[in-house]
Amino acid sequence: MQTRQLGKTGPVVSALGLGAMGMSGMYGPSDRAESLATLDAALEAGITLIDTGDFYGMGHNEMLIGEALRGGPLKGNRRDKAVLSVKFGAQRDPSAGWIGFDGRPAAVKTALAYTLQRLGVDHIDIYRPARLDPNVPIEDTVGAIADMVQAGYVRHIGLSEVGVETIRKAHAVHPIVDLQIEYALITRGVEDRILSVLRELGIGMTAYGVLSRGLISGHWDKNQGKGAGDFRAGGPRFQGENVDRNLALVEALRRIADAKGVSVAQIAIAWVAAQGQDIVPLVGARTRARLSESLGALDVSLSADDLAAIEQAVPKDAAAGTRYAEAQMAHLDSEH
Repeated sequence: MQTRQLGKTGPVVSALGLGAMGMSGMYGPSDRAESLATLDAALEAGITLIDTGDFYGMGHNEMLIGEALRGGPLKGNRRDKAVLSVKFGAQRDPSAGWIGFDGRPAAVKTALAYTLQRLGVDHIDIYRPARLDPNVPIEDTVGAIADMVQAGYVRHIGLSEVGVETIRKAHAVHPIVDLQIEYALITRGVEDRILSVLRELGIGMTAYGVLSRGLISGHWDKNQGKGAGDFRAGGPRFQGENVDRNLALVEALRRIADAKGVSVAQIAIAWVAAQGQDIVPLVGARTRARLSESLGALDVSLSADDLAAIEQAVPKDAAAGTRYAEAQMAHLDSEH
């Protein structure tokens, strides 16, 4: 497995990480046995970076990962094979509605206590607020995590979906190892200001949404994402004329992929990985088949001509529709 270091002070991780969100209902029903088999296959393939959130299925995702790490009598405990990245702070009600964010120091430490219990581990490798709490200074939130680093419950601190001012303030309190943010061929806002600041400060990036929630995977059709519990149904890029325009971009990308003898998903993942050694793509594979396809992206080498052809096929800002609905976009510090 190829590896990359997360920032100047972060851990060395696999060059591809696994985002486990989709295994806990965010994309509609998932198969528990297949989820566990996929987590197992990822660990066996050498993927070390496993990303989750305590609000994915209200703890379901953490318990699933904890079960996979325990391994059972045949495989044994595999905690030492995983670098666990955990997001916290998003507040949800019993109907799974989103009702805000809590970044208060006491909430940070309480959330961590529950996460350690659900995962069945004694520390988290990278702990990060999922969003910026507008009512709590980021210095207070990061300071609380720093207390947990000092106590041995957390190894490193990360951030998620925040802008340059917040990054600088947080990094001044405690070294930040990586920013988790959406980055894909059709989602490139990070290139405007954020990426240069990360590199200035020596902070890595874990890029989620590299296949735009399946939209540019090469497998999407317009009848997908409409089932109960699939939040993509409300996504602007998946609606009306937008989805037609976006799928036309996918077909342009498919021609380049076909010429190289690789899949659309593989070339899209490889493009993100090619943007810098300080970037680790996270793939949201929910099945072993999709995981295997994603792993193949590590063998895709993109030449300067390939990158130019991809840029021509899918220019920056070519996507139709924003990456989240308007109300959610308004809460993203990274968009301000």
